[in-house]
Amino acid sequence: MISRPAIAVVIGLLVALAVIAPLAWLINTRDWGVALMLLVPFIVYGLIRLARALAHWANPPPDMPSRDDGF
Repeated sequence: MISRPAIAVVIGLLVALAVIAPLAWLINTRDWGVALMLLVPFIVYGLIRLARALAHWANPPPDMPSRDDGF
């Protein structure tokens, strides 16, 4: 069985690639793409929030039962 941290890393990398690659391509190839740079801080903030949520999911606090505790 694949561990939760490994799944969280793969999901995070896939989402980041799916968001950053098209954004960078649009900024680089379109004249109006420079205006998209105004959205970049919000997109990065969203990716940071996603990473924190995935980290919390991958390593639950000690008071929460995990699947390895036999529950």
